[in-house]
Amino acid sequence: MKKIILVIVLSISGLGFSQGNTHTQAAGKFEGLAMTPPMGWNSWNTFETNIDEKLVKETADIMVSSGMAAAGYNYIVLDDGWMTRERDANGDLVPDPVKFPNGMKAVIDYVHSKGLKFGLYNCAGTQTCAGYPGTRGYEYQDARFYAKLGIDFLKYDWCNTQGITAKEAYSTMSNALKTAGKPIVFSLCEWGDNQPWEWGKPIGNLWRISGDIYPCFDCEFKHEQGNWSSWGFMKIIEMRKDIRKYSGPDHWNDFDMMEVGDGMTNTEDKAHFTMWCMMASPLIAGNDFRKMSKETLAILTNAALIAVNQDEIGIQGFKYAAEDGLEVWVKPLSNGNWAITFLNRSERIKKINFDWKKNTIKDVDFGYLADFNSTVFKITDLWKNKETGNTRKNFISELAPHDVIALKLTRKTE
Repeated sequence: MKKIILVIVLSISGLGFSQGNTHTQAAGKFEGLAMTPPMGWNSWNTFETNIDEKLVKETADIMVSSGMAAAGYNYIVLDDGWMTRERDANGDLVPDPVKFPNGMKAVIDYVHSKGLKFGLYNCAGTQTCAGYPGTRGYEYQDARFYAKLGIDFLKYDWCNTQGITAKEAYSTMSNALKTAGKPIVFSLCEWGDNQPWEWGKPIGNLWRISGDIYPCFDCEFKHEQGNWSSWGFMKIIEMRKDIRKYSGPDHWNDFDMMEVGDGMTNTEDKAHFTMWCMMASPLIAGNDFRKMSKETLAILTNAALIAVNQDEIGIQGFKYAAEDGLEVWVKPLSNGNWAITFLNRSERIKKINFDWKKNTIKDVDFGYLADFNSTVFKITDLWKNKETGNTRKNFISELAPHDVIALKLTRKTE
């Protein structure tokens, strides 16, 4: 009798368990939303939480009228500070009615009417980095909220996350977005502390690899409040080793929003933009478009460099050589072509005399090879927009401090 009772109890228990799990959830990110590095604008670098409807609309207008949209910039992402300090009675996030008097949907519809895409920010913790409501415990509710608004991009930060693990927290939000049903690019922003490149590919479309950027060439800016630093763009370039193999179409190493036009020299801005293109980083501008100089606009819309960044095979570049402050960075491109950047890290003018035939470039992570003894390449200067010979002869030039020369090598068919 006891055996029969035991069997019955187990059967009932098993039946109850199966009834509670009849819905199979589709896990993981929306695939194919970022086959090339995303391009756009984010509010944080310049405005922090001082954002409003007027700023968004003006930025959208200028993105179109300036030619940035035509160059490929299509995301407008509102960072921290877009919501009120408390959720409503139903637990929903509330767009700040002072900053957005017509509601967030009206702003999003306006951006969409310009042919652009729209993104919002939140955080995996209990509060955002600026102290607004975080998503912890509200992942599926917030995902439905974003889907109803019609956003296209979610930047998801990592403040106030005590007691949770990054992989689990980002997986939960990724699954929540998928369940909500609206395709949304998922940007993981946990600063590289938990090696997201090792586990992020099925979860997100891009992941930050460092702490916040700072508008300087190669500095560390230590914040007075809190034990943390922001980093010059070359510090970020050098911060992580051996992670390029994890980056590619729809799963990008994100080197942070750009500081082009935010206070560095024009030469440093040019170097910054070039290196982001070489690293296949998302190209997210962070400057005030309303005050943008023609020099800044020319840098951000350099079509030849953008083509390097957006190359379809999606391979991140790497440092090939360095000597006394002069560095050579290389990036494999489609059709057997290459991008080559000479970078002057020093404070002195550097002379370049690069003998192609003495430099066979091997990409050990992806298997690409450039043998200049067996293949001749045409050389195009990507900033001067002109051909400068081929690889039969040494490349000879001079390079100012913090400056770059960016070349495209195109296989010659003879």
